Amino acid sequence: MYIKDVLFLFSFLFLLHSCKGQNTELLELTDGVDTSAGGVSVYIINTPSAIYHLEKKGGGLSSMIDKDGVDWIGFNNVKGSGWKGEYRGFPNAIHHQDGDYFHAMNAGTDSSISEVKIETDEHVRIVFTSDNKQWQGQWDFYLDRCDFTMSKVSSGYNYWIQYEGVPGGEMDSTDFWYASVDTKKHEINEAFVGDLPSPEWMAFGDEKSSRMIYMLHHQDDELPDNYVSRPYMTVFGFGRENKEKFLNTIQTFSIGFVESKEYSVVNETINKLVK
Repeated sequence: MYIKDVLFLFSFLFLLHSCKGQNTELLELTDGVDTSAGGVSVYIINTPSAIYHLEKKGGGLSSMIDKDGVDWIGFNNVKGSGWKGEYRGFPNAIHHQDGDYFHAMNAGTDSSISEVKIETDEHVRIVFTSDNKQWQGQWDFYLDRCDFTMSKVSSGYNYWIQYEGVPGGEMDSTDFWYASVDTKKHEINEAFVGDLPSPEWMAFGDEKSSRMIYMLHHQDDELPDNYVSRPYMTVFGFGRENKEKFLNTIQTFSIGFVESKEYSVVNETINKLVK
C-alpha cells in the first residue's frame, strides 16, 4: 500500500507540474532570451496557439513556435548566414527605406524603442518606435493570432510585410502553400507573381505537420503580393515585387497558425478574421 501511495503522489505531482507548465487558456507576457536566435533579448508571448519571441531591439519576430515545439521562423543573428538565418523573420518591413526596422536584430537592423501598452489575459499590445522617430509598428497579440499594424509611416517612403521562414521547421520538398488566388495546393518552389484577391492571404504548410502558418492583409489593394522560394526559406511579401516596396499607408496584417491542412478550413478560419 505504501508503494502504491508513493506512486500515486508522484503521478499527481507530475500531472500538477505539467499543467502549471502549459498555458492552454490565457495569454502570458514575460521577458527572456531566444537562445535559438543567438541569445537575443525578447518578449515572450505565450498563447494557446503559439509562442512568439518578439526581439526587443529590432522589433520583429525571431521565433514562432507551434504546439509541438517547432519554430516556423528560424531566425539567427549570425552575420553572413543569409537565407539560413539572418534574413528570416516577420514582418521585416523596413529595408533601406529611411532605415532598416521591424526585423529581429541582425548586423543590418536599426534599433527601435518598445513600450508595453496593454497587458491582459487575452490581449497584449507592444508598440515599437524607430530610433529616427519616423516609423511606428504596433503588435497586438491575442489568444488565436498576432496582428501587426504599421501605425506610422515615414513620409515619402514605402514598406512591405514579409514572412521569411521555414514551414514545419525546415524548408524542404514536403512544404507547400495555399492562397486566396485559388483552391489549389502549390509546391513550395512554385512562385506567385501578382496581386492576391480579397481577402489577401497566403498560408504555408508541411506534409509532415498537422497545421499551417498564415499571413493575412486586412486591407485589400491592387498592389503586388509576390512569393518566391529560396534554398533555405520562404520569401513572401505583401506589397512586394522583386525588391520593390509598394505600401505607404497605415495597414494591418495578421499571422497565426491554423490547426488543419485542408484548404476549406484554412480559408474559413482566415476569413473570420477580416476586419
